[in-house]
Amino acid sequence: MTDFSTARRHMVDGQVRTSDVTDLRILQAMQDVPRERFVPASAAGLAYLDLDLPLGRGGRCLLRPMVLSKLLQAAEIGAADRVLDVGCATGYAAAILARFVPEVVALEDDAGFAETARAALGSQANVKVVTGPLAQGWAQGAPYDVILLEGSADVAPEALCRQLKDGGRLVFVLGSGPDAKAVIYRRSGDEIGYRSLFDAAAPLLPGFAKATEFAF
Repeated sequence: MTDFSTARRHMVDGQVRTSDVTDLRILQAMQDVPRERFVPASAAGLAYLDLDLPLGRGGRCLLRPMVLSKLLQAAEIGAADRVLDVGCATGYAAAILARFVPEVVALEDDAGFAETARAALGSQANVKVVTGPLAQGWAQGAPYDVILLEGSADVAPEALCRQLKDGGRLVFVLGSGPDAKAVIYRRSGDEIGYRSLFDAAAPLLPGFAKATEFAF
């Protein structure tokens, strides 16, 4: 039988701390939240491996712990920040965020994943799971201090940028293949600037693919 508590500690010490994640709130949350509860029962033994963990359908995954933790740290999340978690899947990242922010809106386009997330997050009163197209964000709750996109996008997520507060931050993986980078977009008035953070890879989320170009 897997000792999940020990596996969780090894994940934090061997995958997260060693990736220069120093935010104690993130480290403690990842130590406390049982990742195995957010994956199919058949994959529970794989929950703490250093990989994007497949969730069984649609190519969806839980982000690799290193990538998730570094994105969260780069977002410089404040204690009073409101966060939109786009592509929440089964709710793991939302559970991490709920440990140190007052409100998380967790958006999912797959009704089955949304129900799984609601069940897994039942005790987290500061998380609201909603359903809708991921690329449209959740305008009903905007603006947000931070938006986390749990996957990659081939194009700049313009609708999400519009839902940031002045000074708000959006973090995600831009592109695919060897040139993919984790990036941060920051709003300043009507302007959006961005910079690259680190090399990263993540599954492409629905609605964020580059439009197909036809050649004649």
